[in-house]
Amino acid sequence: MSAFDASFPTLEHPIAFIGGGNMARSLIGGLVARGAPSAQVRVADPNAEIREALVRDFGVQTFEQAEDAVAGAATWVLATKPQVLQPVCAALAPLARSARPLVLSIAAGITSAQIERWLGGDAAVVRTMPNTPALLGAGVTGLYANARVDAEGRKRADALMRSAGTTVWLDDEARMDAVTAVSGSGPAYVFLLAEAMEDAGIAQGLTPGDARALVLQTLLGAARMLVEDGAPPAELRRRVTSPGGTTQAAIETFEAGGLRGLVADAVGRAARRGRELAAAND
Repeated sequence: MSAFDASFPTLEHPIAFIGGGNMARSLIGGLVARGAPSAQVRVADPNAEIREALVRDFGVQTFEQAEDAVAGAATWVLATKPQVLQPVCAALAPLARSARPLVLSIAAGITSAQIERWLGGDAAVVRTMPNTPALLGAGVTGLYANARVDAEGRKRADALMRSAGTTVWLDDEARMDAVTAVSGSGPAYVFLLAEAMEDAGIAQGLTPGDARALVLQTLLGAARMLVEDGAPPAELRRRVTSPGGTTQAAIETFEAGGLRGLVADAVGRAARRGRELAAAND
């Protein structure tokens, strides 16, 4: 976890978000909730409905063109889809070379070197990978800073991403693909497990409503135990697995079916896909 102060520094200069989708909304909402002046938050998005919703919900400034949003901004957050990030950066490159902003990217699979090159070189870039629980302020973000990011820049980036949850800093960018595979995609794995558990409960005679209530609270409670107890997952599993009991029967079925290998394969495939995205957009 990061050792930086979680309080966001005073916004002496505007912060600009390029893209106003769900992840940008979660970060903007976290900033405003923690006292950042909404007038200092700018968002560029070509979708008028998205812009109107951001103004209505947070009181921020919105723009149709990215060039207008970044004017005078000391921090830029690139929150577009990965496949459109290159042309967006190319259009902003002249401004990036003159303004020298701190640039954060939340685009999956796009490296800091690619972003720096697309922005014209010599850019301070922090590559980040948040996940969707950030929408509830319960996310986790992996971060990697290139060599041009100084201590103050790291502090600003850390505080910004902490507005949506906790942070984990990496010293090797190659590990960002693992972050994407584990935590970036991870919520979908839990949702898939919930889906399967609900279906199995219904097959055993539960009503859909009862199955859903039992599964949701079980996953929530188990997650809280993982966070609040502090014991390793293997130890928590051992505590609830009585020899010869019902839980052991289920666990043995998971193990016999190759659950661990399947999870390892799935995470590995997601990591490879991240590398493929980088190559495809280079």
